Amino acid sequence: MIDTTHIAGSGPQVRSLIKDTEVAATPDEAWSAWVSVEGITAWWRPAACNIDLRIGGPFEILFSRDAPEGERGSEGCRILSYVPGESLSFTWNAPPHLPLRSVNTWVTLTFAASAGGTNVRLVHTGFLDGPDWDDYLAYFDSAWTYVLGLLKDHWSGDRSGD
Repeated sequence: MIDTTHIAGSGPQVRSLIKDTEVAATPDEAWSAWVSVEGITAWWRPAACNIDLRIGGPFEILFSRDAPEGERGSEGCRILSYVPGESLSFTWNAPPHLPLRSVNTWVTLTFAASAGGTNVRLVHTGFLDGPDWDDYLAYFDSAWTYVLGLLKDHWSGDRSGD
């Protein structure tokens, strides 16, 4: 069973971020880039990650191995659902510098064939109202744009971030 006690958002009143990008890959390739350690490290290049593709399995992307435990990245995040080649959803947390670090939101990715390859849609939802939530949402408005840019660049051959 997935522990949902740290997910504050519920009902139709939650706020969401929606980001789309087009990647020069098939839906299966784009989906595969998110669902394994090898897939994630090929384009995102985190310090480490722990992904176990099963409902309730870990979806942990670690950005710093040197930070104290609990402040290294998406520690404790879990896979909520997936449909091979089509979608993936997982819990997500705020970075350590934000007050709502211990409260999870969730992310749903969908992968749909398009003329240019695959449309990847990221919906990050579960944001409530208030200044701390505004900061949480604003942080990821920028962060997910950057992450989806890395994903797009992976198939375009652009390695300017290296």
